[in-house]
Amino acid sequence: MKLTVVGCSGSFPSAESACSSYLVEADGFRLLLDMGNGALGELQRHCGLYDLDAIFLSHLHADHCIDMLGYFVARYYRHDGGRCDPIPVYGPEGTEHRLTTAYADTPSASSMSEVFDFHTVKPSTFEIGPFTVHTERVRHPVEAYAIRVEHGGKSLTYSGDTGVSEALDELARDTDLFLCEAAFTHGKENIPDLHLNGREAGETAARAGVRRLVLTHIPPWTDPQVNLADAREVFAGPVELAAPRVTYEI
Repeated sequence: MKLTVVGCSGSFPSAESACSSYLVEADGFRLLLDMGNGALGELQRHCGLYDLDAIFLSHLHADHCIDMLGYFVARYYRHDGGRCDPIPVYGPEGTEHRLTTAYADTPSASSMSEVFDFHTVKPSTFEIGPFTVHTERVRHPVEAYAIRVEHGGKSLTYSGDTGVSEALDELARDTDLFLCEAAFTHGKENIPDLHLNGREAGETAARAGVRRLVLTHIPPWTDPQVNLADAREVFAGPVELAAPRVTYEI
């Protein structure tokens, strides 16, 4: 598998990065994990607008899904080659309604489903193209899911947005690359069931026995070097910060 960081900023885009969006590729299949603010523009550095094969939305906060509105325009109103066939979109219950409401002026109430083939995510195991995926609900104010993507004996686990979660510990067990949010700063923010800090991300990685930890979803007001140092204090394996346009071979 190949993982490309399209965007990794939390809450809103930074001057250097779009919000959460990660491209996973194998066997010519392209799966996008989240499409937050600014991600659609950055995505075009890595693949064509119409080259995605499926999209997974971890939850329906804007910094993880709002560029789906721009992508709707690109797919629905395409003239050259005609309108796109529906692309599978996996998201929490109510994803179609949320996107339609956010757009506010679709030609009809069903226009989103004309270019997006919506599938409701629940804790489960299923196939997306060549990938076997496992999803678990995690701790966040809205319905939110972490996802484990497996292919060729390798695995990638993406936390989405979450507080400390036993479900996430189990989902990430022995994973090759753990892409984990670290939005908060240890000793500064302390809001249960919202976000992890760097230390908690490192502790989660240690409990799960992951092979490599990549911290992501760090907001522009948070010092990423502090979170990196906090994670390294409690996790002995390799730890690094996600950065846009960086790729990983898994």
